[in-house]
Amino acid sequence: MKKVPVGVSARHIHLSVDHIAALFGAGYELKVLKDLSQPGQFAAEETVAVIGPKGKFDKVRILGPARGKTQLEVSRTDAFSLGVNPPVRESGNIAGTPGIKLVGPAGEVEIEEGVIVAARHIHFHTEDAARWGIQDKQKLTVRVGGERAVIFEEVVARVSDQYALDMHIDTDEANAAGVKNGDEAEILS
Repeated sequence: MKKVPVGVSARHIHLSVDHIAALFGAGYELKVLKDLSQPGQFAAEETVAVIGPKGKFDKVRILGPARGKTQLEVSRTDAFSLGVNPPVRESGNIAGTPGIKLVGPAGEVEIEEGVIVAARHIHFHTEDAARWGIQDKQKLTVRVGGERAVIFEEVVARVSDQYALDMHIDTDEANAAGVKNGDEAEILS
């Protein structure tokens, strides 16, 4: 059996260096709240407000380190609350996505694009992928859950020697399957 730990990804934002400066002040550096499952990634102590056409979230957690482009990842339910209609995309693929207003303690920024519903995916270290015969960008079928078990299709394999084995689904998907952080998923094909 190919078992993978599950990480439930709540709404969060990745900020560019320029947007960190605009929202928190020139030269500002994010403070680590806790390390995440992927090496070098962390949840920051800092949060920002996110304001859409219909609603807002006052404290959206920033994930670090800084990225090349700002990206807000929300569930479909979050998107309805904000009044935006983002596509399901792999992280980093933000071209043509909706924008949103961000507010921090030192300023605000209106991003023109960057809001996505993250495609469900599994991070594989290259050794894990090789052992199981899995290729980068391969689409997988995965079973999660207990009494509310769900089979997810179109789960994107992301392979790198910089990754640690972990499946990422959003809160809508986790709630539908009755899954929590640390549960296991089984790769079926």
